[in-house]
Amino acid sequence: QVQLVESGGGLVQAGGSLRLSCAASGRPFSNYAMGWFRQAPGKEREFVAAISRSSDSTFYADSVKGRFTISRDNAKRTVYLQMNSLKAEDTAVYYCNAGPTRVAITTGGGKNWGQGTQVTVSS
Repeated sequence: QVQLVESGGGLVQAGGSLRLSCAASGRPFSNYAMGWFRQAPGKEREFVAAISRSSDSTFYADSVKGRFTISRDNAKRTVYLQMNSLKAEDTAVYYCNAGPTRVAITTGGGKNWGQGTQVTVSS
């Protein structure tokens, strides 16, 4: 198991930027592909972005492509989500996820989840 703790959420105006971080502890971080999901009020949780174990592959939901960037630092055991040009519809609780492969993340997520961090974008 790997434990995940997100940070960096907050309130931002439309058009602004935020960077989310997810710190991992427990089993070796480089064993896991990582991803971000989000859940808006009244909606189901949805995939946002994923990155492979060695950072050689990334994948994004169409709704965030070109605006969000996922990255990781295996030495720091941390995955990041840089969010630019934020829109009101990006408002959600953002969750960090760890799984065996990037494909596992993009097809529903691995078994390991963080507690979430709230992102609110005001229009």
